[in-house]
Amino acid sequence: MGPQAASQVTLSERADALEEQMMHELERIVTKSVLFNLADGKVEMESGPALRKKYPGKYMLMGADPRLPQMPDKPTLIDFFKLRFASTAHLLQSATHALKAGLPERMVLACLLHDIGVVSFIRCDHGYWGAQLIEPYVDEEVSWAVRVHQALRFFPDESLGYEYPDMYRQYFGPDYKPEPYIEEEYKRARKHKWYMTGRMICVHDLYSFDPNAKVNLDDFVDIIGRNFKQPKEGLGLDSSPSSHMWRTIMWPTRFL
Repeated sequence: MGPQAASQVTLSERADALEEQMMHELERIVTKSVLFNLADGKVEMESGPALRKKYPGKYMLMGADPRLPQMPDKPTLIDFFKLRFASTAHLLQSATHALKAGLPERMVLACLLHDIGVVSFIRCDHGYWGAQLIEPYVDEEVSWAVRVHQALRFFPDESLGYEYPDMYRQYFGPDYKPEPYIEEEYKRARKHKWYMTGRMICVHDLYSFDPNAKVNLDDFVDIIGRNFKQPKEGLGLDSSPSSHMWRTIMWPTRFL
């Protein structure tokens, strides 16, 4: 094992030790989902009895994680933007470009929400996850566009000046080819009546990675208010088909 590998193991071990110390200091047992471990290359999970033995005298966490910012009793989309989304600069830049281009509010909202799957949940199939998150609360056109932008972004549209992003060549390599399900999604979307809404996400997505851009969520509060159906119980606390996903983002370490 080389010095670099040894150093990485040491850092990993140090991180595990720190996490173990934090766990002992918390009043409840905080658990990680199988998906979390899969992302670390581990197909495993600790059972309830094993955790109780490891942390004697403690109960499982079944509510808010004290390590995360506290959510209000009736959270709104704005609260999730501020307290749970890991990064919002790209979303705000995309929506700002769309707003300045004079696009309809539904398209601006689609740009604002297009990558919430990435910033709040998971990267893999983020367009589909993002669409499911918002589907009960927005116009069908918006959720459809968020879903299909995942496929459309890989295919150029010369009529709009949209080319295959150089960034993707840098990220995925020059020989990367989208999976067949992505190609099929693109073919269906290309013929759809809302194709342009999905494509506008791609157009305003492409140039929205400026680390020095000045953007503000306040610029979109009114658009969200008019176009996002905030449940009176609080986002994640209602009975919509996707409310459980918002609860998972709100309480990601609940035992069950």
